Amino acid sequence: MKTVTKTNKNIYNRACRVLTGGVSRNTIYRKPHPFYVATAKGSYITDIEGVERIDFANNMASLIHGHSHPAINEAVIEQIQRGTAFTMGTEAEVRFAELMIKRSDSFERMRFVNSGTEAVMTMIKTSRVYTKKPKIAKAEGAYHGTYDYAEASQTSNPSNWGDINKPNVNQVVEGTPQGALDDVVVYPFNDIERTLNILDQHADEIACVLIDPVPHRVGLFPATNEFVNAVYNWTRKNNALMVFDEVVTYRVNYGGKQEIFSVKPDLTAMGKMIGGGFPIGALAGKKEIMEMLNPRGRILRHPHSGTFSANPISTTAGRVAMELFDREAVLKLNALTSIAIKQIEESIRIADVPVSVTGAGSMFRLHLQATKPTSYREAYHSKEKKALITELLDYLFLEENIIMINTGACMFATTLRQKEVDRLSDALLNGFKLFKPKLDRLDH
Repeated sequence: MKTVTKTNKNIYNRACRVLTGGVSRNTIYRKPHPFYVATAKGSYITDIEGVERIDFANNMASLIHGHSHPAINEAVIEQIQRGTAFTMGTEAEVRFAELMIKRSDSFERMRFVNSGTEAVMTMIKTSRVYTKKPKIAKAEGAYHGTYDYAEASQTSNPSNWGDINKPNVNQVVEGTPQGALDDVVVYPFNDIERTLNILDQHADEIACVLIDPVPHRVGLFPATNEFVNAVYNWTRKNNALMVFDEVVTYRVNYGGKQEIFSVKPDLTAMGKMIGGGFPIGALAGKKEIMEMLNPRGRILRHPHSGTFSANPISTTAGRVAMELFDREAVLKLNALTSIAIKQIEESIRIADVPVSVTGAGSMFRLHLQATKPTSYREAYHSKEKKALITELLDYLFLEENIIMINTGACMFATTLRQKEVDRLSDALLNGFKLFKPKLDRLDH
């Protein structure tokens, strides 16, 4: 019998015959083909051709404890043997909610869903019900999932973003209804004066101001305490809610990025790492606002359900993951990430290239510019920059066996150690030296 050797190329050829573009998520696509996993453990992934790589992407920030963590695996297998999904409740959901509500001061009640996108969508709809107003405000460039309203102006560019004093509301997906765009107000992140002026123009219509406290797509730099305070005070005066998207940023501190602010959000959307490697989303916040979802109410104001919401696999894995990510683990991981940033900045100095690093907690992002950006428009990647960051990441992936997120970002996991950090900074130094002529030209 003829032996068929599996290669990344031949699997992709098969995929193209059954999957649009050969993939189900554009994130994994790369030229000339994606690569396919055989096995993964800790911070290492081995593809089907036997190449082992260090994973600094951790499935777009969703794996806080790396791959195949034994404690999570054991708990999940035990639950699988009891069943995976029911038209009944499970104690797993209750135990996880109890843990999360103890963890964050602003959480009084919760609901579990299946993704970060769904959590943000539910948060927006709940805000509308509570305030009886239709519009949302969001930062230019911020990613909040694929809900029509939440994704507006996520990909704004110099040709269409308009005046900074009143940024345009732009579609991401062709065919987005104009009516959806008309109910979105776009503000410049961290710019207090301009943001308040913009919000004032729609004060009677805004249900919530949506904030990602360290927005990855904007540039991965934190919201200032002054900005959050200003938005919070505005929402108090104008019958609106201040809501946080902490789908990515909940990892930053033990109680999320919101832990450090002097004011707290009314509602918080979560996802990614709180699922312990399984699909999940969650909405948490003030009791009186979450009451809009209560099926025991005289009037069902926000019917809310979901076939796989709060399934016991995700809630079990998530609870164990978050128990493991205790205060000590958070501080330890943040400290390792800080060391990594310092070493990468040293690599930048040695290679003498125009690159800078921004980030918070256990995540950071490279920018192909000497000065750290402080706004979406400063951080925006031109076509030339995008091409060069892709070249650099392809080099790291193929030649240095390093996996990063396609924006040039890293999201650390507790399975990483100093030796992996050393490999990352050395690999980047090699890459910076190799691409120095192109980086220098790009900066002029």
